[in-house]
Amino acid sequence: MKRVLTVLFFSAFLCLLKARAVEKIPLPGEEGERAALVCDSFPSRLHAFVWRNWSVVPVDRLAQVLETTPAKVSQIAVSMGLSAQQKTLPEWKNEGYITVLRRNWHLLPYPQLLTLMDFSREKMREHLIENDFLFIKLGSVKPKCAPLVYHEPTEIERERAQQIAALLKKEGVSPADTGEPRFAFIPVLSKPLPAAAGAIKKDESSFDLRLIFSYFADFADPLYDPEVPSYPDGLLQRLSDNGVNAVWLHTVLRTLAPPTEEFPEFGKDYQRRISGLKVLVQRARKYDIDVYLYVNEPRAMPQEFFDVAGRETLKGISRGGLHTMCTSIPAVRQWISDSLAYVFQEVEGLGGVFTITASENLTSCASHRLTAGCERCKNRDYADIIAEVNTTIAEGVRRGNPKARTVVWDWGWDDKYAPDIIAKLPETCWFMSVSEWSLPIERGGVKSNVGEYSISSPGPGPRASKHWQLAKEHGLKTVAKVQAGLTWEFCVIPYLPVMDLVAEHAHNLSDSNVDGVMLSWSLGCYPSPNLRIFQAMKGKDESVDGVLDAMADSLYGRQGRALARQAWTAFSNGFREYPYHISSLYVGPQHMGPANPLYLNATGYSATMVGIPYDSLNAWRSIYPFEVWVQQLERVRHGFEQGCALYEKLAEAVDANLRAQVQRELGTYRAATLHFESMINQARFIDARDKLAADDQSREKYIQTMRNSAKAELDVAKRMLPLVQSDSRIGYESSNHYFYIPQDLLEKIVNCHYVLSQLK
Repeated sequence: MKRVLTVLFFSAFLCLLKARAVEKIPLPGEEGERAALVCDSFPSRLHAFVWRNWSVVPVDRLAQVLETTPAKVSQIAVSMGLSAQQKTLPEWKNEGYITVLRRNWHLLPYPQLLTLMDFSREKMREHLIENDFLFIKLGSVKPKCAPLVYHEPTEIERERAQQIAALLKKEGVSPADTGEPRFAFIPVLSKPLPAAAGAIKKDESSFDLRLIFSYFADFADPLYDPEVPSYPDGLLQRLSDNGVNAVWLHTVLRTLAPPTEEFPEFGKDYQRRISGLKVLVQRARKYDIDVYLYVNEPRAMPQEFFDVAGRETLKGISRGGLHTMCTSIPAVRQWISDSLAYVFQEVEGLGGVFTITASENLTSCASHRLTAGCERCKNRDYADIIAEVNTTIAEGVRRGNPKARTVVWDWGWDDKYAPDIIAKLPETCWFMSVSEWSLPIERGGVKSNVGEYSISSPGPGPRASKHWQLAKEHGLKTVAKVQAGLTWEFCVIPYLPVMDLVAEHAHNLSDSNVDGVMLSWSLGCYPSPNLRIFQAMKGKDESVDGVLDAMADSLYGRQGRALARQAWTAFSNGFREYPYHISSLYVGPQHMGPANPLYLNATGYSATMVGIPYDSLNAWRSIYPFEVWVQQLERVRHGFEQGCALYEKLAEAVDANLRAQVQRELGTYRAATLHFESMINQARFIDARDKLAADDQSREKYIQTMRNSAKAELDVAKRMLPLVQSDSRIGYESSNHYFYIPQDLLEKIVNCHYVLSQLK
């Protein structure tokens, strides 16, 4: 008995130590002092919190956060005109948590965010650090928020809440009318179609590899659920029908391979993930689709990892509280190679990997060009380190399965070392480069070069062409990384209907004799006609018009072909005018669009990477003068308006059984048009606001511009609302979840009215 009690006591003691360790896990930006933004449009922060979470978090949990009763929370909601809470969708916890986190970032401190989202500190940290730059997307700063506790609304707050309720009623917008439930597209795309279209034979394409991501994958840990819902049968079938023959998913190697003697803490739940990977490979094989892993290794580790005896010698350079496992150490490379060999031996038929070795997460000491901070790497050649990591990965993959491919991506490489790196790669590797990178362009008289993520600029550019030529000279096959469906130029509808641009790019690549295409990063992965274009391009002799005519026939019949082609050209011509610059793509308001509030006073916050645009107009327009940026967006909007008008005619011309689908797609194109219009409105508002602060002599002129812009933005929000309510795809992107939902457009209506009231 005494022995049993001793064991129980020791177990309890270990649990206590673990709990205390978890409590000490630091969250990024936790000690920040930057003041959070005030929600001026609402009676109080309490009201803003209830409003923003009413449709995404159960009332019981809201009450728990506020330390009150569900009845009290419901009273706050009803006072603003919100109807009784319906059952919230369970998807918000897993498929939509980024949306929940973003909308509360300026409302709650971390402890209350953990309660709201039912996250442990460990899980929150994992998501913020490992999930595709999530903390960076939130601005790399956690605004300082005092704890939010329920209080009885004051008389002024009650009056303001009643005004909001009356306003919604007057505008004829009902918070109860949520329309199609968010995430409704997932079960639709998950269910297989009765029969595959099979319009084009896969072996006719000039591109042997046509690789893409899932439209709704869990980017963080897609294999943790052994059923792998990120890639259901219906989605794989639709991707196959549109020409895709490979899919990829994000993995972290230490979670996929088993623990080792050196690293016993690695491999937690690895068997679960291996099981999921086997399921996915077998499922994808039914549709002639291979599965690839995204390998960005070895991931940097926190200091506590190196505090274990013998580990300090593995540490390389340090950045952001993380430290590299230095790849100049043979034991580190051996772990990478052995882990990949295990995965590819264990999962029969796994297609391959693609690598990123010089950016994204911190990996080798050369990955962020910081070798000077490592005693082992500071005197080594940059090209040697990058080539060595890629060779190690390729060797591990090949040991596991000699037929599997290793696609080496030059993303982030220091270009002057590219020839040396390419020359050192094994001939079994395939080499990939971003097609449009460094392509010279001129928009509105402003000259620049494309970075990446451009559909408006069909490649290839000189950088990719040069690197592909070097790769071919060394016996490597080549791959073009493109964005076929969407891009950070605009990403919150299923796909951009700019078929002329996509076909031009596909034809150019076919003429360049590249062997494969990676059709997307994490965005632009909807199973769309855009993807089919790359399957249909059989070689450089295949004409763009021939491919597009055939596709228009297959989609709309002969009676709709001419109108579809005219509409695609209008959309494409408009989008050619997009004021492209890589920094604008990352920080512009194009994704949040009409849901981005108007700020009467400068926020002082900088726009974040594809996250929160705030009011950073100068960052939005980047290299473009203000009027040129607006002018170019007007041209984009005009092209989309023309295309939408043609699609309206197309909906009348096609067979009756196609009209509903054409109308649904038209709704997404109209949404895109409204986003471009909203960008213009917001820019004019902010420009006038900032000039007003500096020029009191022209006060009335600037105030009138602000009024006109706010009225125009109010109109956009009201027109946008029914489009979003009727189509759950609008506003969604897999690595950011929903940029906005109908509730946010209702908030924008309230926001615009508040701004107009203050401008009187």
